[in-house]
Amino acid sequence: MFIIIGGDGKEYGPVAADQVRAWIQAGRANLETKAKAVGSEEWRQLGDFAEFSTPAGPPPVIDPATPVTAMPGSAFGAAMPAVGTTLENASLGMRFGAALIDGILKSLCWLPAATGVWRAVAEDVMAGQQPSVATLTTAMSGVILKSLPFLIGLAALQCVLLSLRGQSVGKLLLGLRIVRCVDHTQAGFLHAFLLRGGIPWMIEQIPLLGGLFWLVDVCFIFGDERRCVHDYIAGTRVVNVNPAPASTAGR
Repeated sequence: MFIIIGGDGKEYGPVAADQVRAWIQAGRANLETKAKAVGSEEWRQLGDFAEFSTPAGPPPVIDPATPVTAMPGSAFGAAMPAVGTTLENASLGMRFGAALIDGILKSLCWLPAATGVWRAVAEDVMAGQQPSVATLTTAMSGVILKSLPFLIGLAALQCVLLSLRGQSVGKLLLGLRIVRCVDHTQAGFLHAFLLRGGIPWMIEQIPLLGGLFWLVDVCFIFGDERRCVHDYIAGTRVVNVNPAPASTAGR
C-alpha cells in the first residue's frame, strides 16, 4: 500500500500498487511523483520502488477522460488532480480578491464592537461635545467582548481550513491554495497558519515597525515570484488549484 502526493500538494491513499499504476497510465502520476509506503516515513519517487521501476504486467485500463476520484484519507474528498503538472502561481488579482474576502469577513466580526463605539461617539456629538481619545478607548473596552466570539470563531475556521487544505475562506472560494515551495506538498498547520499568519501578525502589533512591515510585506507580492514576506518566512507560495488547460493557456 502506498500514499502519494498529488499535484495539489495533498496526500492520497493508502492505495494498492495496481491503483498507483492505473494513475500512472492515466497520466495522473509519473515515476517522479513523491510517494511513501504505508508504515514508512520516507518520501521517495515512485520510480525508486521496485513495484513501479520494472513492468509488472499490464496495468488496469482506464479511460483518460474519466476523472480518478480521491481515495480515503484525502481531505474533504477532493477530486484527484493530475500529478506531475506545473503548479501556476496565483495572479495578483486573485490574491487580492482572496485577501479582500477574508478582510470583509474580519470586518463583519468587528461590526458589533464598532456599532457600540459609534453609539458612544454619537452621544457626545449630540451633546455638543467633541469625542476624545479617552471616550473612544472607554467605549471600545466596553463593547469589544461583543465581537470576541465572532473573531474566535473566524480564527478557528481559518485555522482548520489552512491546516487541512492550505486555504483560507477567500482562497477556497477563488480556487487558490498555499503549498510548500520545497516540494509543493500540503503546507499544514505549521507553515500555512502558524509561520505564515501568526508570526507576521505578532510583528504587526509592534508600533511603527508593524506598519512598516505590513507595507513591505504587501509590496513583495509584485516580485517575479509573487510571494509576500510572510511567504518567505513560511517557505510557501500560493498557486491555482485548477490551472487553465495547456491547450488554452496563454490565449
